[in-house]
Amino acid sequence: MEQDKTLPGADISGLRIDRDAREPTRSSRAIWIVAAIGTVVVLLVLAVVILRGGQKVEVEVALARSLSGGAADAVLNASGYVTPRRKATVAAKITGQVKEILVEEGMRVQAGQVLARLDDSEYKAGLDVAVAEREVAVRSVAEAEANAAEAERTVWRTRELKDKGFSTQEDLDRALTNLDVAKARLALARKTVEAAERRIEVAQRNLDNCTVRAPFDGIAVSKDAQPGEIVSPVSAGGGFTRTGISTIVDMESLEIEVDVNESYIARVQPGQPVEATLDAYPDWRIPAKVRTTIPTADRQKATVKVRISFDKLDPRILPDMGIKVAFLRTAEEATSTGAQRVLVPKEALRDEAGQKIVFVVRDEKLERRAVATGLAMGSDIEVVAGIGAGDAVVIKGPEELKDGQRAIIRK
Repeated sequence: MEQDKTLPGADISGLRIDRDAREPTRSSRAIWIVAAIGTVVVLLVLAVVILRGGQKVEVEVALARSLSGGAADAVLNASGYVTPRRKATVAAKITGQVKEILVEEGMRVQAGQVLARLDDSEYKAGLDVAVAEREVAVRSVAEAEANAAEAERTVWRTRELKDKGFSTQEDLDRALTNLDVAKARLALARKTVEAAERRIEVAQRNLDNCTVRAPFDGIAVSKDAQPGEIVSPVSAGGGFTRTGISTIVDMESLEIEVDVNESYIARVQPGQPVEATLDAYPDWRIPAKVRTTIPTADRQKATVKVRISFDKLDPRILPDMGIKVAFLRTAEEATSTGAQRVLVPKEALRDEAGQKIVFVVRDEKLERRAVATGLAMGSDIEVVAGIGAGDAVVIKGPEELKDGQRAIIRK
């Protein structure tokens, strides 16, 4: 067998480690390590973002309410009372004792209707005296006329006698003087008759004043005296003298009287439409319009009085009832605004760089909405653009809210 002679004497000088070929392998490994660390960091960041985005904030919401009908056109709200333009406490013109009362509360009366009668015995006696005095004066006139006629005849005879020489100038002068006296007495007697007639008229008027009548058509809302009581047109200073018989209200003159803060009186104009609601009938909307604004202010309350007329009266409307009114926009103003208006609580509004915004919850996410606001109405405010009726607006929640953030509504 032959032996391999190459093994013992093999040349191994060409066997060596190539160090330059090992360097690329270390660089690749470092790149992979850096890439792995970056990937982990990115995944962590994404996880944080996802976790934060998925975290729900708890908020309290309120639904935006549609302003429909009169409420949609309201520019100002106020409260006041139903008052009549014509209301009178009917009293006697003279002092006397009540003999008869012919009126009760709630009775409808007509102008001239008898409400009460006073004891007229003294005034009847006074009228009889005045009539008698006139008769005396009339008779004195007849006597004065006769005396004046006699004086005229005496002057005529005396003048004839003087012309014939049977009488003197002195006799004629005396006759003329008697004639002047007779004429003066006649004039005085006639004036006495006129004075007696005036006294009869006064006595008759006093007698008529014993009958108290209604000054206009209306309803008696109070009965202020009873038979046997003394009534007087002026207070006697004590508690036993009445100054009125009954209070009459003209129900056709009922209107609304409200006090409007002087800061908002510019929003009220004569003829402006109004929607009224009686406290007794909160679901009844009563159409009305501004009749006038009283041209003076109350310095104590800083208010101006406004009177409002009902478009149509109703038996349910009674004097002194409490009432709330909404002053409405005119038809031209309502048309010019055009957009649908809603009402939201004031706390729903947020200020962001001078821009009014609200957050709306929709599909469990927050939506940032820029809005345009209108008039403030108590604790609410009108929104004319940006949201619609039925939108759930956030009224309470964290200060920092983000568009698209998930939200849960607090019950």
